[in-house]
Amino acid sequence: MKSIKRTLLSLAICFAVTAPCLAQQSADELLDEIEAAHAEQLDRFQRLRDILKDLPMPDPEPDPDPVPRDGIWISPAEVAALPDGPLWENVKDYAERPASPNVSNQNELSNVITMAKALAYVRTGDDRYREEVIELCDEVIGTEDDAGNDSRTLSLGRKLCAYIIAADLVGLPDDVDSRFKFWLLAVRDRELKGKTLISTHEGRPNNWGTSAGASRLAIALYLGEQAEVERCAQVFKGWLGDRSSYAGFKYGELSWQADPDRPVGVNPKGSMKNGRNIDGVLPDDQRRGGRFRWPPPKENYIYTALQGVVAQAIMLDRAGYDVWEWEDQAIKRAFVWMHDIADYRAEDAGGDDVHMLPVIESVYGLDYWDGSPCEHGKIVGFTGWTHGD
Repeated sequence: MKSIKRTLLSLAICFAVTAPCLAQQSADELLDEIEAAHAEQLDRFQRLRDILKDLPMPDPEPDPDPVPRDGIWISPAEVAALPDGPLWENVKDYAERPASPNVSNQNELSNVITMAKALAYVRTGDDRYREEVIELCDEVIGTEDDAGNDSRTLSLGRKLCAYIIAADLVGLPDDVDSRFKFWLLAVRDRELKGKTLISTHEGRPNNWGTSAGASRLAIALYLGEQAEVERCAQVFKGWLGDRSSYAGFKYGELSWQADPDRPVGVNPKGSMKNGRNIDGVLPDDQRRGGRFRWPPPKENYIYTALQGVVAQAIMLDRAGYDVWEWEDQAIKRAFVWMHDIADYRAEDAGGDDVHMLPVIESVYGLDYWDGSPCEHGKIVGFTGWTHGD
């Protein structure tokens, strides 16, 4: 305050020197007048601020329209440029295996075998592989009921996506493609044990929902339904933590949530609880190991959920969405928490989880993969060859 008065006094002296009429006034009088004028100006600014505060904010600039790349999963040109070696030999090994499609069986391998045959066709041009993919995509139609009363959207979500990727890679003949597309439209809304792919995706914030989201998104991309793709992106972004994008999930026990009043699929950056780092935890799958405690249980349901997450992220990225950066790189933070904080590596959880690591290494630079051929996942496979560095 003293420095302000000194400044004002200096101004008053200047006025006194340059304006004889002002010089007749005392310095104190000048100071009082200047302070009064200053106070009046501050009052005007405050009233203007109050007026502006009540005005509606302008709409934010919309995100730029996504610019998609060729192919739901990968383009033929990209496949042609991939290297030979052990990773390619692994694809060929699976491409030679027999398959019997059944999307009601959550443990069947025909989905990734079909995907391998499609990749082998694109790479080699051998029509034998394409004919097999066409036949398998035709045979898979209607198999969502093959488990009878045990048919569930969990199986459908896990198994359907790879058939769609395979169909996209080889290009189905018109007659088969028409049947396949008609079935995709129907199976998306098919109720299995009271749930559909859509209701599972939008209601279950765990491995059920992420698997359903992968197949739902693949359907939308294959059918060219941009509004449905956008809806999938909104739900996925909400699951990653942006509740303004979507917050309609039904959560279970909340002790692993950073904020139980605002639950999310991935805990926000910097989240702590009782002095422990829970940044990147998937609370609705981590709860399967019990309520919050430390050391954290090594819960493999998280890696199962991340299989659906990585599959969606790859497809959304190709569709033009900056998904790997969403919510402070939520996908990266989830892997870091599992690998570094919970001390639970994907290879320790089960062989079919390792296939995600080449993708994560390529996108984020995390050194979690040793470069060797990976087991297929539950939803897709061969990412070491198609998406690794």
